[in-house]
Amino acid sequence: MTTSLQAAATLRNGVKMPWLGLGVWKMSNDAEVVNAVRAAIDAGYRSIDTAMIYRNEEGVGQAVKESGVPREELFVTTKIWNDDQGYDQALAAFEASKRRLGLDYIDLLLIHWPGKDKFVDTWRALEKIYADGQVRAIGVSNFKVHHLETLARHSDLAPMVNQIEFHPLLTQRDTLAYCRDHGIQLEAWSPLMQGNLDQPVLQELAAKYGKTPAQIVLRWDLQQGVVTIPKSSNPRRIAENAELFDFSLTEDEVRRIEGLNEDRRFGADPDTFLF
Repeated sequence: MTTSLQAAATLRNGVKMPWLGLGVWKMSNDAEVVNAVRAAIDAGYRSIDTAMIYRNEEGVGQAVKESGVPREELFVTTKIWNDDQGYDQALAAFEASKRRLGLDYIDLLLIHWPGKDKFVDTWRALEKIYADGQVRAIGVSNFKVHHLETLARHSDLAPMVNQIEFHPLLTQRDTLAYCRDHGIQLEAWSPLMQGNLDQPVLQELAAKYGKTPAQIVLRWDLQQGVVTIPKSSNPRRIAENAELFDFSLTEDEVRRIEGLNEDRRFGADPDTFLF
């Protein structure tokens, strides 16, 4: 499953999505994001995750074009922001993102947050964009089980991906189980807990395997069948985060890391992050 940086999950519709990608949240839309994306692609990454609200889609698109890697070998994700929810608004927002990225198509388009009461209409827009062949896959981000259940009652097409805050301190087992049961690929944002890696279990396993605590966490993601997108603008760290394919955690070690769960969020709670 996860034997190399080019290994990919197969989404419900047959599209291949790399298990490991680069997140570009908080990177400025200039040399910082361009250089980070270029460094990632040079290191072998093929998946880049951005969003309208990150305000760096232009830089991501520039780096993709300058990389020299054929477009069809890369997997680019962007997202519909809260202010752009609703059917017509989402259609317009997608066109604007595609224009900023300078790409003919997007690989994965997500609804960034469920919000309050528009995500079903927004999802209808994503279904149309997908049916029109402008994206290869569609999904959601920050959806809990009850959001996914609502969507299932009011739509024809289930999300192919659900990107959520997922890490050893926030394991969200109910959402992971629901996604597994319904053929939705779970993807982890903020997998490295914004640097809060000083857990004794992670330190112990890092020493055992000759790895960093970050590498232990990212390997833990992969062994659970979770796509992961660590963010870094440091070329050395970007390369280091990808050195995950020469070791495996035991089943007991996977469970020990899972046992760190505190239901602790570093980001917003989707049930209270309304607009």
